[in-house]
Amino acid sequence: MRITLIENGKTRDSFIREGIEQYKKRVVRYVPFKIETIPDLKNSRNMTIKEVQEQEGNLLLKRIKPVDFMVLLDERGDQHHSISFAEYLNSLEGRVNHLLFVIGGPYGFSEKVYGRADATISLSKLTFSHQLIRVIFMEQLYRAFTILKGEPYHHA
Repeated sequence: MRITLIENGKTRDSFIREGIEQYKKRVVRYVPFKIETIPDLKNSRNMTIKEVQEQEGNLLLKRIKPVDFMVLLDERGDQHHSISFAEYLNSLEGRVNHLLFVIGGPYGFSEKVYGRADATISLSKLTFSHQLIRVIFMEQLYRAFTILKGEPYHHA
């Protein structure tokens, strides 16, 4: 299984970029992993929230293949603790060739994107910026692999 994180717009804060890179270096020891960034929309200030969601959604859906397993990271999704998230990843091994995790823009996802999603996961009941959730997700992905490998990073 290979994993891709798709994010919407560039990561602006250097401390977040550094955290993402730190965890990316760790994750690639366990699984083929990459990050794809959908470019920021031009003139989005002149659009409604629904128009932004639709245009971002169209850009995202162009990247998705029918066989890809797409998981949205969204506040409305199912919640896991770290161990159950690791078990979830493990349950997809052998069934899924390409696992995509998607972080939307500040306004979330369009209905078309929700309709295409295979699963939706919430990383917390708290609300985080779409920038900060990137490093939080990366840490949890790394933690999940250390749990699956029985490594001491996660102390239950």
